[in-house]
Amino acid sequence: MRELRPGVWHWQSPHPDWDEEQWWPELVSSYGVEVGDDVVLFDPLSVPDGLRDRATAVVLTAPYHERDARALGLPVHTPPADTWEDWVEKFGVDPDRVRGMESDDLAWLRAGEGPGEFHGLGAWPFGITAYAGREDNDLVLWLPSIGAIVTGDSLSNFGGGLDIQLGGRTHVTRADVAGRLRPLLELPIELVLPAHGEPTDRAALERVLS
Repeated sequence: MRELRPGVWHWQSPHPDWDEEQWWPELVSSYGVEVGDDVVLFDPLSVPDGLRDRATAVVLTAPYHERDARALGLPVHTPPADTWEDWVEKFGVDPDRVRGMESDDLAWLRAGEGPGEFHGLGAWPFGITAYAGREDNDLVLWLPSIGAIVTGDSLSNFGGGLDIQLGGRTHVTRADVAGRLRPLLELPIELVLPAHGEPTDRAALERVLS
């Protein structure tokens, strides 16, 4: 674990579900951020002991980034999981194959088996503002208190530098996502904290969205 600046920590861990058929690297990034009296964990996996003891909440950039969220036993703030209608729209799945099915992502939280809340776009707890990436539940989270965005898969580094990742979605193009995210450049962003890849800076964001 390293402290990027006072009260902002980054570490990487091997994802337990990774294998060589995956298009993303085995190591994934997690973050801890002091926000007032809280220490918030973003997309946490294998949280270092010293930080785990201080943590008060978990924030997820996407429902499929739950990682260690349930095991930590902390309140979880997250966008909602996909519905079967989402699968049809995003991936072009035959609706007759998936009609009525539910995602496994965060099923325990939907069932009330842990503390937490689902949030949409806009204002979240801890002064966060959520922006849509390639979809409304793969987010870019703006933290004005540290001048940083924490990004889900929509803006990640899968080995070739920070870039837009569509992940097989058929309902958007790269240009669509870039246009949706370009308003981020109006914010005083200094740090870009992706869930996949190393932390980077505003210059990298500007290159991606130019």
